[in-house]
Amino acid sequence: MNLRIFGLSYTVTVLALVAAFFYGGPEALILCAILGILEISLSFDNAVVNATVLERMSAFWQRIFLTIGILIAVFGMRLVFPLVIVGITANLNPIEALSLAFERGDPEEPGTYGFLLHEAYPQIAAFGGMFLFLLFLDYMFEEREITWLTWLERPLAKIGQLSRLSVVIAVVVLVVLANYLATDPAVVLVAGSLGLVTYLLVHGLGNFFDQASQAQLADGEDSDAPSTNGRGPSQLVKATGKAGFFLFLYLEVLDAAFSFDGVIGAFAITTDPIIIALGLGLIGAMFVRSLTVYLVRKGTLADYVYLESGAHWAIGALSAILLIGIGYEVNEIITGLLGVAIIGAAFLSSVLRNRRLAAEGVGPGKAADEPAADRTGV
Repeated sequence: MNLRIFGLSYTVTVLALVAAFFYGGPEALILCAILGILEISLSFDNAVVNATVLERMSAFWQRIFLTIGILIAVFGMRLVFPLVIVGITANLNPIEALSLAFERGDPEEPGTYGFLLHEAYPQIAAFGGMFLFLLFLDYMFEEREITWLTWLERPLAKIGQLSRLSVVIAVVVLVVLANYLATDPAVVLVAGSLGLVTYLLVHGLGNFFDQASQAQLADGEDSDAPSTNGRGPSQLVKATGKAGFFLFLYLEVLDAAFSFDGVIGAFAITTDPIIIALGLGLIGAMFVRSLTVYLVRKGTLADYVYLESGAHWAIGALSAILLIGIGYEVNEIITGLLGVAIIGAAFLSSVLRNRRLAAEGVGPGKAADEPAADRTGV
């Protein structure tokens, strides 16, 4: 099963490295490998978060995510997105932006492709940061049976009973940061507002069609049918049709928000858009997707129940770093390592919980039957 899931990633990695070698020789091959390794090692939190959404989708939409979704990740985020940003901020047409991208130059030199993209980082950070921040708040303000950092998550869930509190907090944070950190508050406010609107629109539509499809199934089918793998929702209530489509869109925007920092940071290694697309996109993004599918197929999130909370705390940390990036630079290595540390702590807490339940004769998937004291983490 592992080879079936990761086999395509291995194949794509070899092809990408070969393409990099023929494109720019040994130097391009080494740079491509470095970018791929960085993307994989720093994106585990991305895969965990993706898995929380992907497990709600039907097998068809999971395949779409792994096929068409990878094209969006490679060509959309790693190739087209930087060109669009540079073109808009520098008032260049697509051909001029593409020509500038292939020019060799120091990314710290004014007028170069890397410099222009770096200058646009406050807008990028505002968009991605607000998208992720609102996602983090919505999760933390939601009542959940199983909590990890109980001493903090339970009070947040009670506070979250106030309607649309997450939106209010996000808007206030955006206004404060735009006024105190941004050199151009108006631009940052617009970019951050677009991030908020994108989240509300895509996530809202996904939930709407998801609920509609489940209501239709409940009318004609037994929506309480047992799960095929003993954990998680039945395949009968997986999101299909319009619900699956909007969850797919939501997942792509979420994946894009996670990749903003890595795309910008890649220009510290190389400004060549082809090498970036091969390393970050074909190698890195493909492995992230395979890892996402692996987590879903293995039921990892059901067995290690604190991973979902850990992933959302990692989202909160990433959103904070992106928003701080409006005015200050934060090394992307710090961003990635912080996310991995949070996910690792959640995984360790899950392992300890499973061992405790095993000693009591209770399986990891029996959370609903546990005493209240055992349904929480720290």
